[in-house]
Amino acid sequence: MTQLHNAFTLFLSLLVEAFPFLLLGVSLSSALLLFIDEGKLIASLPKNPLLGAIAGSCIGFLFPVCECGNVPVARRFLMQGLPNSAAIGFLLAAPTINPIVIWSTWVAFRGQPEIVFYRILFSLIIAITIGCIFSVQKDPRPMLQPLLAQRITQLSRQPRFARSRKQEPNLKESMLLQSGTFLLGTGNGPMRLDEMSAATLTLTRDQPSVMGRRLKLFIENVTQELRELGGMLILGSAIAACLQVFVPREIVLSLGQGTISSILAMMLLAAIVSICSTVDAFFALSFASTFTTSSLLGFLVFGPMIDIKAIGLMLSIFQPRMIVYLFALAAQLTFILALFHSYFL
Repeated sequence: MTQLHNAFTLFLSLLVEAFPFLLLGVSLSSALLLFIDEGKLIASLPKNPLLGAIAGSCIGFLFPVCECGNVPVARRFLMQGLPNSAAIGFLLAAPTINPIVIWSTWVAFRGQPEIVFYRILFSLIIAITIGCIFSVQKDPRPMLQPLLAQRITQLSRQPRFARSRKQEPNLKESMLLQSGTFLLGTGNGPMRLDEMSAATLTLTRDQPSVMGRRLKLFIENVTQELRELGGMLILGSAIAACLQVFVPREIVLSLGQGTISSILAMMLLAAIVSICSTVDAFFALSFASTFTTSSLLGFLVFGPMIDIKAIGLMLSIFQPRMIVYLFALAAQLTFILALFHSYFL
């Protein structure tokens, strides 16, 4: 009974400390989703593969989304003609390289600021490297799901940045079979929220004000993301509390003190738990006393890039072999950098 009480207390402490960051991250990402003109942003990005990967990896400061929100945003970027290096760089780096995650990591590891620095550095190195690798594939369509590749083909025939659903009347695509958040459209059926931007919200006589519509979409998106991500936060906090209380201390210590075993164990845990990047630092903090700093970095870097939840979302965009390549490259680079940190830093 004492163990159960301790686990529940630890669960509540993790939940209460992490939820404000989740709420703030969801609110900011929803606001930027509706009020930022992505077309103008994409037009200003460099076309050089290396510079494009660096710029794409740093866009997370403008789009503070976790690994749930970065997939639909990266999908829109690909549809708008963003180079592969920049889109892949954003997909992998945005869940970590954004002010909300950096702030939450600082709060969690206030006594170890080097963890914040190396988390940012390692995430940038991995995202830029993988972005440059995939820049060799100039045309993104072979990497994408057939429906999305077909859609990009049709959009490429239209003037750039004038690509809204109203301009695609002949596109044969079942909206209800797609993943994502949908809202009821005005005359043409449902609209995907992850494809909407400020440019698509035009004012007509029979519509309410633009600000009113944006506010309604903002509330809808915040509610949807909190429902989905809040569940993952509760599950992750419960797993962390149970592991801390019910797993024998000897097993945890045997895994946590080994240089290689601790890194592999935390990377595997990051992929399985699939906790939101805005609050994963608090999850990792619960293991700080038993696992090495390098293994905590492995968890904080690898988890936001590739986890079970993110793989499921990526399957709505990429071919399975593409996701295998992403997973393998991200895992290898994370392990190498964490190992390098363990021995040389």
